[in-house]
Formats: sequence, structure tokens, C-alpha cells
Amino acid sequence: MDIVDKSWEVQKDIEERIAKIGKGKYGRVIKMARKPTNDEYIKTVTITGIGLLLIGGVGFLIYLIWSGALGGIR
Repeated sequence: MDIVDKSWEVQKDIEERIAKIGKGKYGRVIKMARKPTNDEYIKTVTITGIGLLLIGGVGFLIYLIWSGALGGIR
């Protein structure tokens, strides 16, 4: 098999996979997905940022305790 035939097979395989995207088990999710509104996006970013700061703050507090900066166990 030469390279041209092999490339046609690869192209056909790719096209078949793309055609099946909307029909598989994720098809319903893809069809229902939509772009979030500006308000939804801002709420998501805000909640994610608060969670990030909270988890980072707890991690930094644990670091301070273990490093002895707050009189923790060495």
C-alpha cells in the first residue's frame, strides 16, 4: 500500500469519527450545550476564585503551622 492510499484511509477514518460525534453517548450533551450568559460566567468565575483563595489560604496556614512561624510542632 502506497502513501496515497494510506492517507485516504486515514482521512476516511477521521471523517467517520467526526460524523459519529453527535450520535454517540455524548451526543445529547453536545446538542444541549450552549454558551453561558455573561451573568452565569461572572458567577462561575467568582465562585471558582473564592474557592481557590480559600483552599490556598488553608494550605498556607498549614504551611505556617508546620514551619514553626506560629509556634507549631517542629
